[in-house]
Amino acid sequence: MTPGAEHVAAGAERLTPGADGPATGAGRLAAVRAAMRAAGVDALVLRSSPDFRFLGGGEGPFLVVTEQDVAESADPARAVPGGARRVGVDPEMRVRELFGLTIEAELVPASNVLWPLRLRKEPYELEAVRRAVAAAEGVLGQARELAWFGATERAMAGRLRVLMAESGCEELLSLRVAAGEHSALPAHVPGERVINPGDALAVSVCGRWGGYCAEVARVFVVAEPPEDFEAMYSVVLAAHRAGLAAVRPGGAVRQVAGAVGEVIDGSGYGHFAAAHVGRGVGLGHDEGPWPGEDGVFAPGMTFCLEPAIYVPDLFGARVADVVACTPDGPVPLGTYPGEPHVLER
Repeated sequence: MTPGAEHVAAGAERLTPGADGPATGAGRLAAVRAAMRAAGVDALVLRSSPDFRFLGGGEGPFLVVTEQDVAESADPARAVPGGARRVGVDPEMRVRELFGLTIEAELVPASNVLWPLRLRKEPYELEAVRRAVAAAEGVLGQARELAWFGATERAMAGRLRVLMAESGCEELLSLRVAAGEHSALPAHVPGERVINPGDALAVSVCGRWGGYCAEVARVFVVAEPPEDFEAMYSVVLAAHRAGLAAVRPGGAVRQVAGAVGEVIDGSGYGHFAAAHVGRGVGLGHDEGPWPGEDGVFAPGMTFCLEPAIYVPDLFGARVADVVACTPDGPVPLGTYPGEPHVLER
């Protein structure tokens, strides 16, 4: 054991986050080391992050993986073998942490090694993502029962934060409450705008449960939908169905954006379509596969499909759901979206 490093005894057993047993961890560690050799990387230095969790990191604060050892240490430089020429560092490493490494080696992103291995989830991971989706949907289900009329966006966002905490959410990653014309602003931060009858209401929650991430976005309408809203929303639903069909084994990830865009462009709302149609989710809330990059879907991948239309100064609609790619095709991990929920109070 390298002096100063807290050795992780039976490293393969440490890498057993699910119910598949030690074989899961042993196989993952072997795959990581093979990828390290292929990339010419002598060690990985990870801090608390999705990559850290992928490799079973515990108290940390750092996890170091080498060809011979897996160690957690407060001083990762001492756990890196002498003579290491290339070291993969966590992309979430802070600047002061990087300067503190004092390693005489080329530093490269550890994600180059780990990202391809994280793309396809193992069965226990798919179940963990499914549970996270159920928790997020549960929060929005409770939100429907709240009193929205006359409240501000900020106040209702606060109520949702409480519901997120009560659901067992370990980390709140994003939360959106946008009423009326604000629903057409994808980056809107909840403010003092009062929620009134006739408003479209964009609501979404994204968090981490059981180590895995999920986001669900739905559209509510207050008492009754605004004029022309239902026609626009029907296009978002049609685009969602088209995008869902593209999440199939062997299909190019780029085809999701193409399928969504074809529906929205054909409806006449093309100028108002969101450029972003989805991203992978798992241990991180924004990971591969990404529609803007080359790649194909394979069984075990999980993808947050999120088509949206934003009509400036009027309203917008975004529907986000996590979908699993299976050998038989796409499977939504939550409740398939339908008509916008009408809030009665």
